[in-house]
Amino acid sequence: MWVPKFERDAKVGVDSPIPTQVVSNEEFIPRPQTEEQKRWERRIGELSEAKAKALGMGRREFMRSSMGMATAFLAANEVYGNYWEVDEKETLEPAAHEEKWPKGDYFIFDVQTHFTNGVPLGMRAFTNLIVKGLGVKLDNRPESYGFNNFVKEIFFDSDTSMAVISGIPGKEFHRDREGKLLDGPKRGGGILPSWLMSQSKKQLNELTGSKRVLCQGNCAPNHYWDRKNKKPNFAELFEQMEREVKQYGIDSWKWYCHMDPGRSGNGFRMDDEKMAYPFYEKSKKLGLKVFSCHKGFASQSRRLGHFTHPGDVEKAAVDHPDLSFVVYHSALKHGPGEAGFKDPKFFDPKTGDFVWHNELMKIKQRNPKMDNVYCEIGSSFGLLAVLHPLMAQHLIGKNVKYYGADHVIWGTDCLWWGSPQWVIEAFKRFQISDELCERFGYKKLTKEDKAKIFGLNAAKVYKVDLKAKLKQFPKDTLTRLKTAYLDEGGHRENAAHGWVRAEA
Repeated sequence: MWVPKFERDAKVGVDSPIPTQVVSNEEFIPRPQTEEQKRWERRIGELSEAKAKALGMGRREFMRSSMGMATAFLAANEVYGNYWEVDEKETLEPAAHEEKWPKGDYFIFDVQTHFTNGVPLGMRAFTNLIVKGLGVKLDNRPESYGFNNFVKEIFFDSDTSMAVISGIPGKEFHRDREGKLLDGPKRGGGILPSWLMSQSKKQLNELTGSKRVLCQGNCAPNHYWDRKNKKPNFAELFEQMEREVKQYGIDSWKWYCHMDPGRSGNGFRMDDEKMAYPFYEKSKKLGLKVFSCHKGFASQSRRLGHFTHPGDVEKAAVDHPDLSFVVYHSALKHGPGEAGFKDPKFFDPKTGDFVWHNELMKIKQRNPKMDNVYCEIGSSFGLLAVLHPLMAQHLIGKNVKYYGADHVIWGTDCLWWGSPQWVIEAFKRFQISDELCERFGYKKLTKEDKAKIFGLNAAKVYKVDLKAKLKQFPKDTLTRLKTAYLDEGGHRENAAHGWVRAEA
């Protein structure tokens, strides 16, 4: 049975600011905790208990402090090797952390965030594609996935300044049986439909008095299907596109080429001139030129997973230089929670290549002047940081080597991971080793590189006036609410909301 990670932790008495095992975002089957992860989890508990006692603090309070976060990274270095930049002093003095990692050093713009407005996750339609026949039972509880908790975890409990509410595949219905136009919840569209993302974006931005949140639209070429002629029903498709752009005010499309909510019988390719290209042209006319595309994590669909291969990005990007294509997960085929991750062919330590990710890198090598493809690192970086920090160095090293630090984009895939603060801390402390730089031609990440990846690149893609925002944010309502929240003792819950296997 699957259960939310935070429920498993509460049951076994674990309280860690960093998830100590791979958490599933329902794009792969959760795997058991590894022996190394168990040792790491135990070491976090041992160190935090001793340090909290020495400081006269309760363990819970300590683990929600910067000292607890530093302790988790210190324990990771003991188990995995010296991968994270952390000082012993940080584990005992908050001032040491503040001096080393000043708040406000980076503008952080997370382009991959999710919530479900409290809708139960278990056994939804596309989950069935994964779990059917595998004997896996989901614990179907809606707690912790609502928009209020989204705001708390993403903005109050982390350094994130802006976020994109990222789509989860679903098709909205235009009209009822009598032909009456549907609106709001009656349109359906799954657990995070376009209308809900739009509604939430407007609510938060109106509350804050500034544009803190952007949103995506779920509409895709195979969502409205003419079964008789076996092609998209372009009249319905374009009607939905116009609705999402003009009425919902979406800022990007989010495509899952391997999903089929329109029951077309198949997925689609981004370079399909008959299906995808009319969508591109219509989108250009509507003025929307950002396409965010799920690539990799192929286990989400056993039948259509091959559509998550990044090979279709090349022609689409070359043929449409006026569009921006953000490749989510950097096209990493498997996460550490998938069986395929253990296949010796998945990662080659001699070259540092990952299956499928290397195909994304080759696209840039073949097209050095191509400037409209971006590598997003949501879940890919976090998953590898938790389990294989050396692989995380290869992932970031290659993204920067081939696409440049100005074409790598920050995303976290939270709420599945809880608050993104631990992923933010991990990237701040992250560096590529001298050995890998020498052997593979990677470069050390500068503070400027990290600033681009953390938020400047996404601001460029989404045409955010950063100078205006940086003046506006300190004065807006969200900043005032966050200040009051922290002054009153608000803190992270250290709760990862994604799925793990229940322990006996």
